[in-house]
Amino acid sequence: MLKMKRITQTFDMRVFTDSGDYFGDVEECILTQNKVFGWRVRATKSSFLNKVLGSAKGVIVPHQLVKSVGDVMIISKAAVPAYNEEEAEKE
Repeated sequence: MLKMKRITQTFDMRVFTDSGDYFGDVEECILTQNKVFGWRVRATKSSFLNKVLGSAKGVIVPHQLVKSVGDVMIISKAAVPAYNEEEAEKE
């Protein structure tokens, strides 16, 4: 059964990748006409996104990469920016 959610219920919702990594928190929904275009996700201190982006505040995740919205939002691993742990350790 399909359950509906209001956009306002998604604000500050925790976002996880489909592999289980904590990605960040929903900050805003981006609408075009009557459709959801994307989600602005902010990087929090304990998130994977904070490690990848460094000083950036967040990213915009296209709605096509969102797999599920319930108590948390699940997004595709394709939404994660390219990250090489070896290069990060050298810096």
